Amino acid sequence: MRNSGNALDFDLGDMVGALRNQIEAFAEKEIAPRAAEIDKSNEFPMDLWKKLGDLGVLGVTVEEEYGGTQMGYLAHIVAMEEISRASASVGLSYGAHSNLCVNQIRRNGSDAQRRKYLPKLVAGEHVGALAMSEPGAGSDVVGMKLKAERRGDRYVLNGNKMWITNGPDADVLVIYGKGEGITAFIVEKGMKGFSTAQKLDKLGMRGSNTCELVFRDCEVPAENVLGEEGRGVKVLMSGLDYERAVLAGGPLGIMAACLDAVLPYVHERKQFGQPIGEFQLMQGKLADMYSTFSACRAYVYAVGQALDRGETTRKDAAGAILYAAEKATWMAGEAIQALGGMGYINESPTGRLWRDAKLYEIGAGTSEIRRWLIGRELFQESQ
Repeated sequence: MRNSGNALDFDLGDMVGALRNQIEAFAEKEIAPRAAEIDKSNEFPMDLWKKLGDLGVLGVTVEEEYGGTQMGYLAHIVAMEEISRASASVGLSYGAHSNLCVNQIRRNGSDAQRRKYLPKLVAGEHVGALAMSEPGAGSDVVGMKLKAERRGDRYVLNGNKMWITNGPDADVLVIYGKGEGITAFIVEKGMKGFSTAQKLDKLGMRGSNTCELVFRDCEVPAENVLGEEGRGVKVLMSGLDYERAVLAGGPLGIMAACLDAVLPYVHERKQFGQPIGEFQLMQGKLADMYSTFSACRAYVYAVGQALDRGETTRKDAAGAILYAAEKATWMAGEAIQALGGMGYINESPTGRLWRDAKLYEIGAGTSEIRRWLIGRELFQESQ
């Protein structure tokens, strides 16, 4: 139920406004009523994928010739926000598919690769994923060990990837391996030597299936190299900038959901003969939540607009998700506090919102890595 009040109009344009309204209506009808059950069952809602494809949101940054709507990164952020507002775990899987996989193929793939893979991914017929992290290589992602050995007209991959969102369900995956440098590959489900291991039992983002990937003499045709051989670090690092910017819409959606939970409750719950929303301490809490939410939206939207102007900035992509992620976790804690005893039981969504929000301080580079990136960029720019 959407009850976050009359939020500030950022005047993002008619196109983005219409997209928001469209996704909001869809999410309220198709996703929000299932959010608690998705969390409880930890099952990926596969039936939603084709519906999201029909809605036109799986290829927001993709050119029309490949089946997309080519609306840009700000629109992508808003889509991420509205889907995450209904279910953060569905939003995370959406972001991993539409940005980490689809947008990487769009940005770095050949025309043949785009024509082969993008239409089905954009239509929701296939699920996409991206795999960088390994059991021994997370923040130090370029320290990956998955071996990619060239043998004639193909590469042979050996190693493991870990914590891969959409891994158990993915039909198409962007995989990074190391040979003479790091190379990105497009791997398909069913390729010989590729398998998925255990599905991970996570604290939050349940239903956004995550697992370990296993490569044992997995043969990948040379035509499936994404970008250039040995130039995968450039693909990887630039992809992370776009990933952080778009995924920052997830914390925004969680923050909106916190207000959706708190605002009705402060009218309904009465103490000392009056609604608790009439007490100044509670009004102060609402003020802090709303102003923090609005500040996060302003920063994240500004970064999205910069991307659409072709102004990629590593420190601000990291800064937007750093700020929004930490404030989303804080805000979910405030929502639990505002609901008191009701906030601490699983009948309320607030505990789920807190568990889901915490992921954004860890995934796509931890808060610590983001701070390091921002500080390093500022130091180098000031020399």
